[in-house]
Amino acid sequence: MLLYRITLARYSHALISSGRAARWNPNEVKMIYTASSRSLACLENVVHRDKIGLSRAFNLMVIECPDHVGINAVPLEYLPADWTDFDQMIKTQRLGEQWIRSGSSAILQVPSSIINEEVNFLINPNHKDFELIRIKNTQPFFF
Repeated sequence: MLLYRITLARYSHALISSGRAARWNPNEVKMIYTASSRSLACLENVVHRDKIGLSRAFNLMVIECPDHVGINAVPLEYLPADWTDFDQMIKTQRLGEQWIRSGSSAILQVPSSIINEEVNFLINPNHKDFELIRIKNTQPFFF
C-alpha cells in the first residue's frame, strides 16, 4: 500500500512526528499523519495552513507499507455525528492515544475530517512493524 504525506522539505527525508497535538493525538503522543492519495494530502495541508505557510518549501513523500503490516480502522459509524467539531477533538485524540498505547497495529485508518468518505492513515512510530514502513521517494511539491 502506498501512503502520501506533504511536509516541509526539511522534514521530508525521515518518518518523524513532532508529538504536537492534532485531530487524533494529544500533545506528547507521537504519530505520523498520512493520506490515501496525493490530492487528499494536499487538501489536508491547504485547510490547516494559511497562505504564507503554503508558500514555503514542501515535499511530497510517497511511503510504502507492506501488505502484511497490520491495520486497524476507525469506521465513520463509530464516531459521533459532530466528531469534526473542534470541541469534540478530545474524543478523537483519546481514540488515537488508546491505539498508540495498545500497540495493536502499526497503521490506523481514520476518516478524513474534510471528506468523510476519504481516509487518512496514521502511523505508530513505536510499533515493532514501523521499521518495515519506508519512504519510497520524495519530490518537491508546490501549492
